Amino acid sequence: MESLLPTTKHRRGRRTARQRAALERPSSYLVQGPIPDLSSVLDGAPVVLDVGFGTGEAVIAYATTDPSTRILAVDMHTPGIGDLLAGIEERGLTNVYVVEADVRPILTQAIPEGTLMGVRTFFPDPWPKKRHHRRRLIQRDFADQLAACCATGAVWHIATDWPDYAEHIASAVNSSIYWQGGIIDRPADRPVTRFERRGIAAGRAPIDLRFIRVLP
Repeated sequence: MESLLPTTKHRRGRRTARQRAALERPSSYLVQGPIPDLSSVLDGAPVVLDVGFGTGEAVIAYATTDPSTRILAVDMHTPGIGDLLAGIEERGLTNVYVVEADVRPILTQAIPEGTLMGVRTFFPDPWPKKRHHRRRLIQRDFADQLAACCATGAVWHIATDWPDYAEHIASAVNSSIYWQGGIIDRPADRPVTRFERRGIAAGRAPIDLRFIRVLP
């Protein structure tokens, strides 16, 4: 599953030769540091935050079709970081910035209030066992934290292929006074990722949700 686990431990995993090469090459699009300086990213251009981007397929697709929007891609899965950096280089993209980190300190310490025009969270780890539900990224407190960084009218697009997680997401996000929305038809422009194809092969249908940042 594409995910950004709710923990500060980075997930290294095995790396392919392509991933290793991309990680070893210097890149001006890899923003590093415990709390990275994002001033070069958040300098007035429209910014969309992509949380837990997996192998980066959706990030690459959106960046290619909308080069005027900057994408701040945050994840802790090192092989996925390598995939995305390789894709950025191969396509000559200049509007994607990659951060290997837990997204929550990034929200509270690196992104000014009201900065983001959109957020994408595609196929976060569902933690399907009930005793692990508290580990799910999307909770009421996370929705409130994220809202502080979003401009009024910002769109948060979420996708999952676990129906009970979709219900949980709708309940958790709508319990925040800062968001309104719910399940929608699949947008035609949302790319299909490897993780989504894997879920479909296992008989799980994707569910899309959209929420709008509103005034309290």
